[in-house]
Amino acid sequence: MTIQVGDHLPQATFRVMGPEGPAAKSTDDMFKGRRVVLVAVPGAFTPTCHRNHLPGYVTRRGDILARGIDAIAVTSVNDVFVLDAWSKATGAEGIEFLADGNGDFAKALGLDMDGTGFGLGLRSQRYAMLVEDGVVRVLNVEASSSKADESGAEALLKAL
Repeated sequence: MTIQVGDHLPQATFRVMGPEGPAAKSTDDMFKGRRVVLVAVPGAFTPTCHRNHLPGYVTRRGDILARGIDAIAVTSVNDVFVLDAWSKATGAEGIEFLADGNGDFAKALGLDMDGTGFGLGLRSQRYAMLVEDGVVRVLNVEASSSKADESGAEALLKAL
């Protein structure tokens, strides 16, 4: 079953890169008592994610935060080391990267996809959501993983 607007996020544990190396961060740690824009991409460094999707959030970060958003986070079914390298390569300062290495969060949301035909294995669908205190308030899921229109920064700003 796919998560819907009004639903609580499922409990999950992400991996984030901390000063001492990889660390765990729970759904509650990230979303409890906060307004967070969560962006999901099929894969770090993949063409649409790297060139079209993430750059809009990097560029429009200030505009998004000015709307009362506490944080912008990006999640992907990649390991924490890949997401850390991607964060640095894109200059995405101030955006949190949440590694969903085994795809547990994507599966729990019902927003996983099978990328085996492209040699990618299990991945997350491309989406953006506004989460308030753990509850989904806006959910924009792309019909095609090669597009970043409905889930892009401009579309999300309009929904805020």
